[in-house]
Amino acid sequence: MATAVHASPGVYALLLGSGISTGAGVKTGWGIVTDLVRRAATAQDPGSPTAGEDAASDPEAWWAQHGDGDLGYSSLLGALAPAPSARQAQLARYFEADDDDREQGLKVPGAAHKAIAQLVARGSVRVIVTTNFDNLTERALTDIGISPQFIHQPGGYEGATPLAHSRATVIKLHGDYLDLDSRNTVDELSAYPDAQQQFLDRVLDEYGLIVCGWSADWDHALVKSVEGTRSRRYPMFWSHYGAMGDAARRLTAQHQATLIPGLTADELFPGLVARLDALDSASDAPVTRDIAVARLKRALPDPVRRIEVHDLIDGTTSDTVRRIASDRYPVTTASPAEFPAQFAANAVSYRADTDTLLHLLAIGVFHDDGFHDDRWLNSVQRLLLVREGIINGPYFEGLDKLRHYPALLATWAIGVSAVLAHREQLLHRLLTEPVFTSSSNANRPLNSAYCLHPWRVLDEPGIHEISRPNPGGKWLYPQSELLRREIREPLRAIAPDDRPFQAACSRFELLTSLIALDQPLGDAWNGKFASDGEWGWDNDGPSTAVRAEIAPAWPLIAAGAFSGDPDRATAAFDKLATWRTQTRHLHG
Repeated sequence: MATAVHASPGVYALLLGSGISTGAGVKTGWGIVTDLVRRAATAQDPGSPTAGEDAASDPEAWWAQHGDGDLGYSSLLGALAPAPSARQAQLARYFEADDDDREQGLKVPGAAHKAIAQLVARGSVRVIVTTNFDNLTERALTDIGISPQFIHQPGGYEGATPLAHSRATVIKLHGDYLDLDSRNTVDELSAYPDAQQQFLDRVLDEYGLIVCGWSADWDHALVKSVEGTRSRRYPMFWSHYGAMGDAARRLTAQHQATLIPGLTADELFPGLVARLDALDSASDAPVTRDIAVARLKRALPDPVRRIEVHDLIDGTTSDTVRRIASDRYPVTTASPAEFPAQFAANAVSYRADTDTLLHLLAIGVFHDDGFHDDRWLNSVQRLLLVREGIINGPYFEGLDKLRHYPALLATWAIGVSAVLAHREQLLHRLLTEPVFTSSSNANRPLNSAYCLHPWRVLDEPGIHEISRPNPGGKWLYPQSELLRREIREPLRAIAPDDRPFQAACSRFELLTSLIALDQPLGDAWNGKFASDGEWGWDNDGPSTAVRAEIAPAWPLIAAGAFSGDPDRATAAFDKLATWRTQTRHLHG
């Protein structure tokens, strides 16, 4: 089914029955029959406290004794509510969510409805035919900004926009439950008005059909219409969860339908979306950076597409790791004199090879609500592992440390984006959870606050080859200047103006220093932990604001930084202030 829909987008129509909405807490036709029998029996015998439940346990037996004609949703409703207005009142309780329903997520669009909306959004489906009275499919479409052509009354067929010209058309064969002339009884369902019949015949003739949630037991006019379609231009797929009735078996045999048994609608349609997305990826040309970012923006807010977010980030990280772990990055060089040029060349190439990943991490963290935080941190962890392992033979330590430059860039992209998004609680995990095990440090795991300190990765003569402001010139804080420059483009979409971007970088450096200074890894006064960057300590810098924020409810402390102790955060701040004063004095 997925390959057929993928090969011919827009030529398959959906035929949906009441089973499509059971996952959303809407009863099937038989469920409503049973409940109506229960209500009828209770009203008929009010003196018996068990009359309703006894009748509901065997509705057919009760109807054989008390009803008229064959038991069914149609005949029951016709007997209990002969007037259209009374039918509407009887039906409303089955389709309208009350406060309890909404609290439990019932009678609102479910996984199947949302996935169907995604099929329409991606152009895979344009026509939806349904026997249902509920409006969950239409609501799922409007929730993602699609306004379908909605045909639910006999008079709507003659003036309808041609199907090929409408992005989405929802055809409610039996009307909406709010319509006073909804078609409910057997007599009403035995034939369609001429205009409606002609419209339906055209759909059945011109489109392939995906059937889900429809039993074919009660809708005689629809059964006759499907039966009467002798020439099928495209295949029929029929999904059924339970046993099939005689009518359904007859129709599937006549049209040689492909049967899909044992799946609920909430499994079928999200699964179809996932397979179509996988086929898109398999058939696409190599994904460019801009296409990857566009895909992430589409998938990130949609819970149905969480796997797509995972695959996109994981696949891009894998591609990045493969490139930066290749032999294009030597850790040896011919002579010490050539080291600065080799250092600069490697750093420039590392930045180019991480470009797509940096854009995805910056955009993803900014627009995420926290659900995918493990995914962003996993990318940093995988980049850290590139440097693990023993190097055989002589090598330059500075070139070996530089192998952590992609992980450092990713940390900055995530961290500055988190600051801009007011998600600073993520910084605690970002700086403490990714770890690197160094053979030179007794195989002791070192967290990213330590091993990704800019001075550890970039404190080499070659830094001025790539960060200098002009030939022969030097920055006072070259690591800070370089990192700000290299992540500027990935964050431009979320921070188009330079001043907020620079302010976020300064705040990130300050917060990073506070978290690092709280780490029990040795003497903080020799520059191992504090970040001596461009964040400054003047009145325009972030220090005054951060010092005033330290409190139990501060997001970093609430997330577990400083062991949740404001006093430890204050102590780290005081250490940083003292250290900063000393370094400024040394710099003159």
